[in-house]
Amino acid sequence: MDVVVVGAGIAGLSCARALAEGGARVRVLDRGRVVGGRLASKRIDGRYADIGAAYLVADDPAFVAQTESWRARGLARPWTDTLRVHPGGTDARGPVRWAAPGGLRSLAADLADGLDVRLSTPAESADQDADAVVLAMPGPQALRLSPPPAIAAAAAAQRWRPVIAAVLTYPARTWTAFRGAFVNDHPLLATVCDDGDRRGDDAPVLVAHSTADLAAAHLDTPEGAGPVLAAAVGDLLGITASPRVQVHRWTYAQPEQATEAPYAHEGRVWLCGDAFGRPRVQTAWLSGRAVADAVLGTTL
Repeated sequence: MDVVVVGAGIAGLSCARALAEGGARVRVLDRGRVVGGRLASKRIDGRYADIGAAYLVADDPAFVAQTESWRARGLARPWTDTLRVHPGGTDARGPVRWAAPGGLRSLAADLADGLDVRLSTPAESADQDADAVVLAMPGPQALRLSPPPAIAAAAAAQRWRPVIAAVLTYPARTWTAFRGAFVNDHPLLATVCDDGDRRGDDAPVLVAHSTADLAAAHLDTPEGAGPVLAAAVGDLLGITASPRVQVHRWTYAQPEQATEAPYAHEGRVWLCGDAFGRPRVQTAWLSGRAVADAVLGTTL
């Protein structure tokens, strides 16, 4: 059985890995230069800063097993169960968040290892020469590939929020210790994470994620959001030093609403990703695996 997976993010790679393990011949196409999608890390000053997903949460047994496999091989580590909440600066306990010493994209690279992944290879349509085609991407991107009607309807129903991520590199660590923070009711900031703490190397690097409103106002010129986010972080954390700022635009960062089904399907075309459930890395991984199971089941 030949399968084409379009998208080398966590959903597409999870799907492709399960398909390959099930005996299918799989090709993964992605228009980007590296795997990972929103499980993204950018190399700055010889280290990787996480600019997409901030962390992993694992509470599904299958994804727990995957995460433990990464931990056993030194690719992932438990990071924290406590994040700060602003305003107020109080600490809130929650589930254990996982981080990756080599950047979260290293986990996607691990899933891709040994697969036929073709980067810088955009798909022109959902009509691929294969027995099954998996669109592992946000719905608005899937619509560009002219999918069949049921897939198009599911894709069109998705609503996504944009985010601009700013990597802030300071001369030194001068802020009061914290791991990460949710910033509520702020016009500019949504989250701030201590990337040096998250990665475990104590680099003087913070990563801020914007609100959807700020991102929407700067989608055409994301660089303009950098100084705005740097100033907001400085005010929030009492940092007087000026950081070096690098930004990344995520037009489709997070789905606004989720569907209960793990994927959409019509004929030989499937759509999966983190819009099919609670918006988490785990959800994307599970959605891809669910599609693989369904595709393999059609051959039994």
